[in-house]
Amino acid sequence: MTSSQSPTYIYILLTNTGTVFTRLIKCFTGAPYNHASISLDPQLAELYSFGRKEARNPLNAGFVREDVYYGTYRYFPNTTCELLRLEVTARQKEAVKAVIDYFNRNKERYSYNLLGLLGVLLKRDLQIENACFCSQFVAEVLSKGGAGLWNDRPSALVTPQDFRQHGRLETVYEGRLHDYPELDKHKLYLAQANRYHARTAALKVN
Repeated sequence: MTSSQSPTYIYILLTNTGTVFTRLIKCFTGAPYNHASISLDPQLAELYSFGRKEARNPLNAGFVREDVYYGTYRYFPNTTCELLRLEVTARQKEAVKAVIDYFNRNKERYSYNLLGLLGVLLKRDLQIENACFCSQFVAEVLSKGGAGLWNDRPSALVTPQDFRQHGRLETVYEGRLHDYPELDKHKLYLAQANRYHARTAALKVN
C-alpha cells in the first residue's frame, strides 16, 4: 500500500447480548464476548455471522445477515460489544466479500455447528460439512479471502476471545452496542419506537 492510498479495513464485531445461551457459554469460556460477526464497513451496514435466525429461538440458527437496528439486537438493547478492525489490501477485501457472497447465495445449505462448540471446549477440531459457529465462520471467511490470521490452528478452534488477543487487530470501540457513534441515531430511535409500540400492542391483546 502506497502512502497515497487510504487504508482498507475489515471489521470484526464481538458481542454479549446477555441471553441465557451466551451466559451458558460464558460459564465455560470466561470471556466477555461470545459472539463474533464480520462487517465490511465501520457503520456495520453489512454484518454477517452464524447465529439465530429468529430473535426468540436460539435453536433455529445458521448463516445470517445481522441488523443492529431491526434484527435480533433490538431485543437486547443493552448488548455490549468490542469492535475490532483488520487492515487488508483492496484485493483481500474484495476476496472476503466474494466468500461472504458465496455463503449468502447458498445459505440454505448451511447450519449451525453446535457440535463444534463442544470441540472448542475439548480442543478438538470437529469440523462438520456445511456447518459453522460464529467465530469459525469469521476465521474461515478471512482465511479463504487471503487474509487469514492463524496458520497454526483450524477455523473450528478459533474463539471470539482469540480475535481480541490477536496482534493484527485494533480496537475501534468498546461499550454498549447502541452507543457506538457510527450508528445511525435516527434509525436507532425508530427501531426502539417500533419495539415499544409492538410491546404495547401485545399487552393490550393480552
